[in-house]
Amino acid sequence: MKLLTGYLLLQTAGLATALPPKLEDFKQKAIDSGVALKALNGIALAKALTKFSGTCTPSKVKYRREWRTISKPDRRKFIAAVKCIMAKPSTLPPGEVPGAKSLYDDIVWAHARRSGLVHNSGTFLLFHRYYLHTYETELSACGWTAGLPYWEWGLDITGPHLSPVFDGSDTSLGGDGEFIPNRPPFSIPWIDPLTPEIIIPPGTGGGCVKTGPFVHHKVRLGPFNMTETFPVEPEDGRGDNERCLIRDLNKGWIERWASFRNSTELILGSGDIFEFHVNAEGDPRWVPTKPMGVHGGGHSSIGGVGGHAADPVISPYDPAFWLTHGQLDRVYWIWQMLDLESRSDVFGTGTWLNIPPSPNVTVEDSIDVLPHQPPRKLKELMSTVAGSPFCFVYV
Repeated sequence: MKLLTGYLLLQTAGLATALPPKLEDFKQKAIDSGVALKALNGIALAKALTKFSGTCTPSKVKYRREWRTISKPDRRKFIAAVKCIMAKPSTLPPGEVPGAKSLYDDIVWAHARRSGLVHNSGTFLLFHRYYLHTYETELSACGWTAGLPYWEWGLDITGPHLSPVFDGSDTSLGGDGEFIPNRPPFSIPWIDPLTPEIIIPPGTGGGCVKTGPFVHHKVRLGPFNMTETFPVEPEDGRGDNERCLIRDLNKGWIERWASFRNSTELILGSGDIFEFHVNAEGDPRWVPTKPMGVHGGGHSSIGGVGGHAADPVISPYDPAFWLTHGQLDRVYWIWQMLDLESRSDVFGTGTWLNIPPSPNVTVEDSIDVLPHQPPRKLKELMSTVAGSPFCFVYV
């Protein structure tokens, strides 16, 4: 690790003090091919490697890598760690969530119970960063001590079913769902009358995952009957409702909302946290003509229509959730690291779409991932290389 850190510092010498680049600094071909995004990652990495503090040091930092850059033996090791979490028993108090049979179920519940507070709210980006850290910590206890992998959406714009992430091999996160023919296209009628209805053709699956390491993985909790007030801890859906994992891989969502261009424009076109956040989530209150955002595009490219990865409450049941949210956090991390001092703020209230109305979130507010991680102030979660709790970078 020390040699790798030194090599990266040499390779990125001079970038650590560079001013944030602008969209016009890159040619259209570089943006569409991912060359620009890779360059931005390099600049962000150079800056991050100069900001170690506290308990985070060059010898301890974890490198989060794209799935296909990890060797096949290491991918198998990662998959084994995921299965280890799935095999551990639930640690929740007896009777609190009867359907939670495993530690993996517990972690899904940690997301479900907070869904009304951490989507389209001021805690969205940092809650999910802390949530990924929670999972990474459990993976470490199961033998995976490297950084959590991520999935670069733009590399699979021609079809996620062709990706090594989803090819159904023993080094993938499982294949597509069983193909269901003759399904109608998905229609998105948006609230802005100036925005035309968006039509996405059906994906290449739609049914239960039939290939790969997670064929026998069971979804247990939910569905949750979330009302318009999005209860903090829904009472229904806590029972054991065993069913298969459903996927509907679909390139249409990547093409529209999760391409290299989408990610690059989000980073370079956002001058402050307001612009970055509302565009990343596709908040209909602020960007009604730009629905979904890269966040929704990434989720829906896995879950499509009816797949579990597209369910905002129990999406972590799909093992690919962690990689798509790793990519979202990577994009957020790049944007932050280009100018961390001025990009350590939050935007939004404390509830989903401000329903019910709630105060604005500030960096002094706290979030938790109970019972797995203690409360932390949001300002403690801004830097990934300041230690307590984080020590990771994206490469």
